[in-house]
Amino acid sequence: MPSLVVPFRGVKGKSRLAPLPTAARVALGRAMLDDVVEACAAVGATFVVAPGELELADAVVVSDPGGGQGAAVRAGLAAAALASGGVGPFVVVNADLPCVTPRDLLTLAGAVPHGGRVIAVAADGTTNALGLASPELFVSLYGAGSAARFAALPGTRVVEAPNLIDDVDTLADLGRVRERLGPRTRGLLASLRLEVAA
Repeated sequence: MPSLVVPFRGVKGKSRLAPLPTAARVALGRAMLDDVVEACAAVGATFVVAPGELELADAVVVSDPGGGQGAAVRAGLAAAALASGGVGPFVVVNADLPCVTPRDLLTLAGAVPHGGRVIAVAADGTTNALGLASPELFVSLYGAGSAARFAALPGTRVVEAPNLIDDVDTLADLGRVRERLGPRTRGLLASLRLEVAA
């Protein structure tokens, strides 16, 4: 059974989701996280790395040590390895993938090669998800163009799944994936009466 790590930057709101007001961005960020965690928890033990206090019924919350996404992932992987006795695979999933399903995550975990890695590439060339045979295989290569850097590592495969490719950074992104959104994100959009163009 895979262990899953979700790095979450917090509830300050995604700045690129302007012109939404701050409160709506915060709520949207939390709704997307909840959809990701629900999918992860259906697959295996889930560890969310976040700054400050965060309450989640279906995941273990790990304190973000600071230092960016790479440091957060390392902290989550350390907690997951301790809980699992080091038995993989280990899956790292970004918190802004509100369309992800348990099937997507099982596909990613199942594609992890022996002693290697698998990645899901975002449309902009960054990395939305990783699968690792062991935590020691994690290398922090995040940032612009990170997918190409990850893919260049020996023993790395690429998995293509729309729900892992389509992250949400902007209102246009929300519009593009609105028919596939998880229930928390979809419900929040309805409660906000937010119209997003497809």
